[in-house]
Amino acid sequence: MRAIIIGAGIAGLAAALRLSQIGWDSLIIERAPTRRSGGYAVTFGGIGHDAAERLGILPGLQQRAFITEELVYHKPNGERRFTLTGAIIAATMGPRSMNILRGDIETVLYEQVRDSAEIRFATTITAVDQDTHAVHVTLSDGTVEHADLLIGADGLHSATRALAFGPEEDYLLDLEHMVAVYMLDKRPASITPGTTATLSSRGRTIAVISAGDGRNVAFFGYRTEAGTGTRADDPATVLPQVYGDLGWVIPEVLAGMARTDSVYFDTISQVVAPAWSRGRVVLLGDAAWCVTLFAGYGSALAVGGADRLGTELERHPGDIAAALAAWETALRPEVEAKQKLGRRVKGVYAPANPLLLWLTQLPLRLAALPPVRRYMTRRFIKG
Repeated sequence: MRAIIIGAGIAGLAAALRLSQIGWDSLIIERAPTRRSGGYAVTFGGIGHDAAERLGILPGLQQRAFITEELVYHKPNGERRFTLTGAIIAATMGPRSMNILRGDIETVLYEQVRDSAEIRFATTITAVDQDTHAVHVTLSDGTVEHADLLIGADGLHSATRALAFGPEEDYLLDLEHMVAVYMLDKRPASITPGTTATLSSRGRTIAVISAGDGRNVAFFGYRTEAGTGTRADDPATVLPQVYGDLGWVIPEVLAGMARTDSVYFDTISQVVAPAWSRGRVVLLGDAAWCVTLFAGYGSALAVGGADRLGTELERHPGDIAAALAAWETALRPEVEAKQKLGRRVKGVYAPANPLLLWLTQLPLRLAALPPVRRYMTRRFIKG
């Protein structure tokens, strides 16, 4: 059995790894000229942690995970509002989760599949056709590849979804925020190593995340009016306009954008699809559901979804339709629950109203109080 996988991100690589374990061959098509790195930090746990354990990649992920020693919330002038210690952060995460960069998850997966799957970079999908026996995929290099299954794991703006399911606008739900992420070549001097520092002010959030091994990530997220923020905008122009009135380390962080290798800049949108498969074509990860960073579970769902997909294909040998139906039935309830969470969080993420900001931060402020901190440490860390 053979699969063509569009996208060499977390979902695509995890799918290739799981399929190799059940005896399938995979061809991975990636539009980027080389493998990507960095990306924003995620909390990886839940079904992703369980799947990583079964896939054999958990030790590699744990080696690359980083520990946040403290999380500092700042005022717009740079003064501290309050601080969460590493112990409190660990308590809120639980024992079967970790903080890790998306790019590091990809690295661990890539190291596992590079010798078992062909990866064709700088290539895109241009057409899809299928019949009862196979799916036929035309690629930008002029070749036509044939397989038993086509997996669209090519992200929020999936070309696979557009070709096989319909235009993007039929599936994207705009949550009226923009996000920008890039790696910094140096940490601002006022932020100590191991510290993640953040501030929110009038519909805007910025964070500098210490991601281990001396790496630091700049994260920007801000509200937009419906449809006014687009990924076609130039972040080098837009971000100084949006954040230019704020002080603290923001001028230094914005200056670092000119020295970074790449900037991720996009709308925050969910994918809402009534079905994730059509015949021999299936969508996986953000291409299928994109719960968004508001839900904070996308990487876990990508790995967990890929693992479950391989399991159902193994349980239904020779019956692609039955395998895909069982897979979606098993996974959809958790996906839809996380999407609902993401839509709820949208309302309180980087609130424009100062009172609402204070209220949303109140639980964190309480967690920072010594009696609450001691209770959480005793209850969740020491057992």
